[in-house]
This record gives sequence, structure tokens and C-alpha cells, in this order.
Amino acid sequence: MTQTVTHTDPDALLDQLTLEEQVALLSGADAWRTAAVPRLNIPPLKVSDGPAGVRGGGPLIGGRRTAAYPVGIALGATWNVDLLREVGGSLAREARDKGATVLLAPTINVFRSALNGRNFENYAEDPVLTGRLAAAHVQGLQAGGVGATPKHFAGNESEFQRGTIDSVIDERTLRELYLRPFEIVVKEAQPWAIMTAYNRLNGPYCSQHPWLLQKVLRREWGFTGLVMSDWGGTHSAAEGVLAGLDLEMPGPAVARQPLLAQAQADPEVRAGVRERARAVLHLLSRTGTLTGPLDVADDHERDTEYPETRALIRRAGAEGLVLLKNSGGALPLPAGVRVAVIGPNAESAQVMGGGSAQMHAHRRVSPTEGLREGGRVSVIGSAEGTGNERYLPVPQVETRIEYRDQAGGPVIGQDTRPQAEVMFFGLPDGVNPDAFHATLTVTVDAPHDGEYEVSLGSAGLSRLSVDGQPTVNNWEDWSIGELYFSFGSGERRAPVHLSAGRHTLSVEYTPHVMDIGITPFNAVRVGFRARPDGDRLARAVALAAQADWVVLCVGTTGEWETEGVDRAGLTLPGDQDALVEAVLDVNPNVVVVLQTGGPVEMPWLSRVPAVMQAWFAGQEVGHAVADVLTGLAEPGGRLPQTFPHSLADDPTHPLTPDVQYPGEHGRVEYREGLYTGYRHVDRSGVAPMFPFGFGLSFTTFTLGAARLHAPAFPQDTATVTVPVTNAGARPGSTVAQLYVQPPRGRVDRPLKELRAFAKMHLNPGQTGDAVLTVTPRDLAYFDVAAQAWVADPGEYVLHVGQSSADLNTQVTLTLAHEWREALPDAD
Repeated sequence: MTQTVTHTDPDALLDQLTLEEQVALLSGADAWRTAAVPRLNIPPLKVSDGPAGVRGGGPLIGGRRTAAYPVGIALGATWNVDLLREVGGSLAREARDKGATVLLAPTINVFRSALNGRNFENYAEDPVLTGRLAAAHVQGLQAGGVGATPKHFAGNESEFQRGTIDSVIDERTLRELYLRPFEIVVKEAQPWAIMTAYNRLNGPYCSQHPWLLQKVLRREWGFTGLVMSDWGGTHSAAEGVLAGLDLEMPGPAVARQPLLAQAQADPEVRAGVRERARAVLHLLSRTGTLTGPLDVADDHERDTEYPETRALIRRAGAEGLVLLKNSGGALPLPAGVRVAVIGPNAESAQVMGGGSAQMHAHRRVSPTEGLREGGRVSVIGSAEGTGNERYLPVPQVETRIEYRDQAGGPVIGQDTRPQAEVMFFGLPDGVNPDAFHATLTVTVDAPHDGEYEVSLGSAGLSRLSVDGQPTVNNWEDWSIGELYFSFGSGERRAPVHLSAGRHTLSVEYTPHVMDIGITPFNAVRVGFRARPDGDRLARAVALAAQADWVVLCVGTTGEWETEGVDRAGLTLPGDQDALVEAVLDVNPNVVVVLQTGGPVEMPWLSRVPAVMQAWFAGQEVGHAVADVLTGLAEPGGRLPQTFPHSLADDPTHPLTPDVQYPGEHGRVEYREGLYTGYRHVDRSGVAPMFPFGFGLSFTTFTLGAARLHAPAFPQDTATVTVPVTNAGARPGSTVAQLYVQPPRGRVDRPLKELRAFAKMHLNPGQTGDAVLTVTPRDLAYFDVAAQAWVADPGEYVLHVGQSSADLNTQVTLTLAHEWREALPDAD
């Protein structure tokens, strides 16, 4: 639906709105669109998930195809602000193809725990790295005419009870770690929108938190954009309006149903409604919605695949790959070498994490495909060896659905979906989304007589029959589990013996409403597969013995790394560690390619010559992996997260779960304060498996002596210049990283903190200067009592190197007098 509009002045337009129309603008019209005002020809604005691509208005499962980019942590590993700006610009075109002018991205919460199920969406454990990359992403996206929505503001560093839990964070830690990326983005990139987190923060919900939204975001940082809730994360009407929440999403209004009556009765609420409506109109103006028509209908979305986008995703994927080990120069693999590709991720392309970040990718290139298509090595075969799935696979076959008002009633609607997992969005006309009875029919093929498994999980009540025989009951004894953002059930499995041929799986489904702090939805998932072949490990080992080199593709999937559920631990799922050991027993020439959203334990690390962390690098991940393995590209990534040896080395995890992690009695206390990641490593002295900022190259870099230029500091910035030389025989890149070590002062401070970095791409023998800027604020801590940023006088050592554990040059910056920057409204 395109509309011709002529409005140019949102403030003048505001004066024409009735109170009823102002209130209507403050809640969405549906899942992805703001409300229109037909009387004034104000069109709706369309938003879309997500951080690693643009899904459009379709369901989380299926929908129109779109480009799948590397996930947040993979982009964080690039340490490349120019690349993030380029990705943002590319996403802007993808968004407009889907009729969207606001993208619900980037996700910029700082890693607190290694187990956060959504870490893969975020960039880093460090607030400065996160903030600089996010600012570039926002700049690129908004230069393309699409608004950014940095999220989740704030204190959402875990998925456990995220809809209701209270994140208890002291103000200094909050400002120095968890608010800092948002502050950088707001001040450097001026995002057009911000999304609040589901959780509470020191008491109030983030979506109705005056201190967070009005005092910090607007008055202190100068934010001029729109604040929207996460989906279903609005908890009040007038209270949220007065606290600074502009837009309730999705729509139609739930929490804000009583808002009109409240505004009519209270002049303060009425004034608040006007300010919130002003923010909505300004967002429509900034995105061009008020002055240029854009088709926001879901069925008119374009799914064009652009060659230059594919190339960008492939290049960005390779630049984020981190080479963790390369003994004896094992990589790149010699041309023509005979390679076996083994592991559960060898033929299965793990391109993205789960939850709202997932989408229907144009393509999914596996490592095996990438190596075969690259043609630089000889792939003699591939083998799974073992599995890493969390759930049974969903049959990718047509699923027929009949809708009734109630069981046994007449059919009131019909639909088909392309697979046996269905999210009940876009129901046929006449079907009540809150009260219906659906019957799903799926036909599957059993290739041979034997044992099979079926499974069922749902957000709602469900039961499954096989060829008319009741098999899985998820109805009378339904209980909450980990599926569907943890307000679905768990997966329930049952064994079945089937003869070769076609069989019918039939599922009954009806909604089930719960009070869980987040708006629920309706979904069902059917799984089916033959029982795993007991010989698959033996076949993989036999293949490995025949190869010159083994590329061993292990890791997790989007079922393990997903919104709504935290990771269970740091061990690889299933028998993957045993697979690695078994392959090493017959062939020592093994390259392990890890695809995870964060660190895992590596008990086999000392035995393997090479390890590469490949993350979920988008739809071209197989090409990116092959490019690096064969030397067509260099491994450009550096770790944005400390990799500990085990969970015991993570400071947020006590020996037994309690209020520090994951939380108890509705509270999670950030007792470790500032000491997470490399800050914890420095204080505790516990050596990590791989330090923050670490990554190897196919060449060698040396850093010369650092030079300080600070004639007017602290009135002006200081610069540190470090010559970086590629001393090897191949082109490559490294990251010059600057950490500030403060003098002993009045308060406890981390030993050092990242404050600047520069990605350097250099040819063999080339030297380039890394120019790193330091501001007075980079020396400061937050003084809660004074409500000011304070840098004590003394000598600050500025360390520069290639990781947090490899700092080989430094200069001293002397601050003669205390520097202080009070908050704008501090006493």
C-alpha cells in the first residue's frame, strides 16, 4: 500500500492532530507497522528485524528470502569500523527492499557472562570496542535513509527470566561498562531510535524508567530520537509516557489501552502524550515516510539478491575469522592437498544464531561446498561423524493447516506452509488469533524399514499422531520449556518403527495464554528423523585416515545460541570432543574450524596443529572459511571476547547458581562489578586460553616505538602514533590496540582498559602509522558521589600492542591536575 504524502514539518503536523490521534500514534498498528492517521494522510512506518539481515514483515521461520550477514560477534571480531559502516549501508538497501525504514539493530549489550544465549548478536566484552563499531554501523545505515535502533537499553546481559528479572547494577559499573556503548552511539552517530530492554533495572522496568530514559538518555546525552519498547515489553500507559517511552510495540495497544482516558483526565499526561507523538512524527520525517511513498505491505516485499552484497558478506566473514593456533605454518593448506571435511557442521552451513535474529537466507554455503567450489584443494569426501543438534530436524515439506473455532467444528480457514514448523502469524481471515483449533498435516518419507524418532514442541497446546496413532502428548501435561524464547514447551520425543514408504504426521494445536511478562505468540514445531547410524563415527575416522589433511567442522547451532535461552555450559554439544580425539588418533594433520557464538572448552587443543574460530559468518560462511583455509584471504579477526579455559574462570559464575548468575527471586546482582573479561584476567591472574584482542595472521607484524603528541592536553586530545610493519611475505592485517593504565588513586580501578584501536592492512614490507586518539574522558572513572567523570592527577601509562596480553610499547601521559566533567544536571 503506497501513499502519496506531502508533509514536511512534523511540528506543524502535530498541531493538527487531535488527542485521540496523538494517542493512536503511540502504539503500533500491528507487529511491524506504526499507526496511520488517514484524516491527515499520515502513512504507517514499517520496522524490521534484525541485526544480521532484514527479515521484513514475514514470520521468524520461512518468509521471503533475504541476505544473511555475519552475526554481531563475527563483525565485532573484525575490529574494523570502516567495514561496519559499509555493512550498515548495505543493510539500508536490504531494508528498503522490504519496505522498512527502521531496522531493529544493532544489538550492543556488553558481554558479561560467557553463557548469555544472545552474545552472538552483540559485538564485544568491551564497551569502547562495542560503541565504536556500533556507531559506524548506525552511521552507514542512516546514511542510506534507514533508521537504526540500538538495543537493548539497558542491563540485558542474560536471557534468564529476561521479561521480569531485575538487573541490580551499581551506578559506576552501569555507566562505565553497560551504558557506555549506548552513550558512544548516541553522541557519535545520533541514532533515530532506541529500543528498551525487557528487564527491570535497579527496580523499574526499563520501558518506564525516568532516570534511564529522561535523565541519562535525553538530558545527559542529548538523544533526540524515538524510544520504543521491545515487543511486548510495555507495562503501563501513563507511567511509561511520563517516563519517556514513545512507542509501544507491537500493536494494537495492550498496555496503553487506557491511555486516552488518562490523558483526557490529567493535563500532565496530555502534555506527555503530545511529546511522545512529536517523537513519532519526527521519526516518520527522518525516514522520509512523511515526504515520500514507500510500499509497506508484506506481500510486496522484494527478495532481490545482489552480487555485491554476496561479495561483501564473504569478505566480512573472512575478516572476522580468528586464527587461534597455527603450529608450524599448517595454514594456509598447500594447493592440491587431499582434504577430508568431517564433523556435524561440514555439510550443514551454520550461518546464523536463533531467535529474532534469524531469517530465510538466500543461500547457505557449507564449508564442504566452499572448499569444493574453491578448487584449491582436493576434497576426497565428507562425513558427519557425530551430531550437534539440539532438536530433531524439521521436515522441509509442505504442511497443510485447517483452522476451526474449536475441535470438531467446521473448517473456517486453510493454509499451507513450506515446512513443519509454523509460527501462527498472518492467519486466514476469520480466524481469531487468540482462540482457534488448528490441524496440521505433514507427509514424510521413510527410506527403509526401521527405527525413527518424532518430536513435538509448541508455544501453545499440541499433540501428535503418526498414521492416526497418538504418539506425543504435549497437551494435558504441557509445561514450560526452552522453545520459543522460553515461553514454549520443551521438545518431546518418541520412538516409532516405520515401514519404508510415506507416513502421515498429524498435529492438533490450540493457543495457551500465560502471564510471563512478554506478549506470547503461537507456534508449533514437528521433528522427524531416522535413528542415527551407529557407524557414522567409524566412517568419519576411516575417511580421515585417507586424507592428507582433515578440516574438522565442529561447534554449535542456532538452536543452542538463541534468544530466550542461555547456554548450558562451555562444552561442545554431544560427542564432538570425542570425534576430534578419534580423528587425531588416525591423522594428526587436523584443522579445527569452530562455529560457535562464543568460547568453548578445547580439551584437544594441544594435539591439533591449527584452530580457527569461524562464528556464524552469514550465508557465505563456507566460502569465507575456504578462502582463509586455502590462503585466498587472510584471517582478519581478533577476539572481541576473552576465551577462558573453563567456566570456573568466568567471574560471573559462582560454584553454584545464585543471585549473581543467573539470578534468584527475580533479581540478578552484578557483584563482579567492573571485573569481567580481560579486566577480570588482570585482577585475578588467571591466564585465559586466548586473551581479548588475540588473533594470528599468515604474516608477522612488528610495532615500533610509540610517540606521544599532547601539547594542549587535557584542553585538547592527545595522539599516540605507532609505526606498524608487515615483516612477513604475505599481505595481512593486524589491530593496534591502546590500553590506559591509571595511576594508583583514590578508587579501585582495573589495571588497564581499552580506549582506542586501529585496524591496519599492510602489504609485505610496508609500514604504516597507527594513530590512536586519547581524550581526558579516556582517563576517567565515574565518581558516583560527585556525579562526575573524574581523572586523578598522575602518570597514565598508554600501552599499545596486538592483544590485551601482548603490549610491547608504551608512553606516559602526565595529568598535572585533576580533570572533572560533571553531568549536565548534577548539583
